[in-house]
Amino acid sequence: MTRAASASPHDQIAHGLLLGVLSVLVSPIIDIFSKLAVTSVPAVEITFFRLLFQALALTPIVLMRGTLFDLTWRKTGLHAARGLLVAVTMIAFVTPLAVMEVADAIAIFFVEPIILTILGSVVLKETIGWRRYTACGVGFFGALLVIQPSLNEVGPIALLPVVSAFTLAVFFLITRQVARTEDPWSMQVHAGLWGALITGLLLAFGHGSGIAMLQPVLPDLKNGLYLAGAGAAATVSGVLGVYAYRAAPASTLAPLQYLEIVSATAFGWWVFGHFPNGLKWLGIAIIIASGLYVIWRERKINKVATIPTVTPPV
Repeated sequence: MTRAASASPHDQIAHGLLLGVLSVLVSPIIDIFSKLAVTSVPAVEITFFRLLFQALALTPIVLMRGTLFDLTWRKTGLHAARGLLVAVTMIAFVTPLAVMEVADAIAIFFVEPIILTILGSVVLKETIGWRRYTACGVGFFGALLVIQPSLNEVGPIALLPVVSAFTLAVFFLITRQVARTEDPWSMQVHAGLWGALITGLLLAFGHGSGIAMLQPVLPDLKNGLYLAGAGAAATVSGVLGVYAYRAAPASTLAPLQYLEIVSATAFGWWVFGHFPNGLKWLGIAIIIASGLYVIWRERKINKVATIPTVTPPV
């Protein structure tokens, strides 16, 4: 018997929890490297290299599983849509990192489970009670407490993490449908390849356009290492996340995503000397409490698949 087969359900869940914790603690390293690079390299180019690195790193695994070329026109269209959404998500998140603190951007981004709950009600006609709607409203209020001082400090660019959260929520709606029949490793590779293709085309057409965010640059050694670091961290976090969700239920792992605030704050303070003020901490606490309540309600009514982890998207 293999170790996985002989392990008790309790041991498997504990193993999944450990992997889930490691995944969300590693995840902010992606954003730290992205913030270090974005002052010299446009967000579109950072997204291109991160998606390409991650897709190529996972391709050998998918080739061994024999699922890479299990395609139809419908599947290809869905993969392309997911690639576009994940590219927009990353660009909208990385762009404000040039002027925003990592912990602030992640805190605002964590309205994603709340947006997903509302979209599930509107698009998929899922039944959402008044309690979860109230929690969603409270969560958006918490986001405003983080956004408002950021708006004063850096301007409208502080709203981009909300755009990122929205596109990721749509990404998860599509993923929820595709995942019923698709291999999760293959889904990650295809989304990464399509996202890299889309951002690569943007850079190709943007060359010489005078639009800064579409103007590719040749990274120097330092920024090349930052880009490689972001891609490597994304790959490690993604693999840990896949294995975590194979070992433990989504309802058990979903609350762990909020540990990312802890590691993001720690890394942000260590690398950049940034630390949220009291008002931002209040907003962060409200967002976390609202998100955990939404997850708890989903778990209580046995709809554990409706709130996936927000990290990593591919």
